[in-house]
Amino acid sequence: MIEKIIKILKAANQPQSDFVKLMETFADPFLVLIACILSLRTNDKTTYPATLRMLELGKTPSEFANLDVKKLERAIFPVGFYKNKAKQIIELSRILIEKYNLKVPDTIDELVKFKGVGRKTANLVLAKGFRKPAICVDVHVHRICNRLGYVQTKTPEETEFALRKKLPQEFWIDINTLLVTHGQNTCKPVKPLCENCPIKKYCKKESTEKVSIK
Repeated sequence: MIEKIIKILKAANQPQSDFVKLMETFADPFLVLIACILSLRTNDKTTYPATLRMLELGKTPSEFANLDVKKLERAIFPVGFYKNKAKQIIELSRILIEKYNLKVPDTIDELVKFKGVGRKTANLVLAKGFRKPAICVDVHVHRICNRLGYVQTKTPEETEFALRKKLPQEFWIDINTLLVTHGQNTCKPVKPLCENCPIKKYCKKESTEKVSIK
């Protein structure tokens, strides 16, 4: 089933947000990491221009390590928790210089040591920054996988581990982009556009909505 769903979603070619498109262009794990930090608890429409403004200030740990925090705050405003995120980015940049020889670590265990970096961000850095098999589960991936009945979980972290056991590894890197795009366009948390859904025949939404999927 999942192979057919992924094939259909790829063929559907639903419009991606500007932020998702931008993330797909990053070949540098550091850029993936700091952009993902900005995106936490913030919608893509706000995160995209904030990320562009941030990248005007720098693109390397060395450039951010000595950046004035107020200047970074102004650049990334109005993303959620912008003051905390500015401090986090500067702090992790300094740590990368002092402890990691300017290189972003390529394991989840090391990445989650950074303040403000959880498993979702760590997995995205591995998948998009290093092109390593990793499953980034955000609210869209969690919601849609449960609506499809592919997993039966209560939290995104539970969904990640369930998918690690069940989802063929060849789909790990792409699953986030595909389901985020589908979730933003069609399978929305409230009032999903089921009549327009290209994979509706595979959906078990009515029997899974008791799960916390927002």
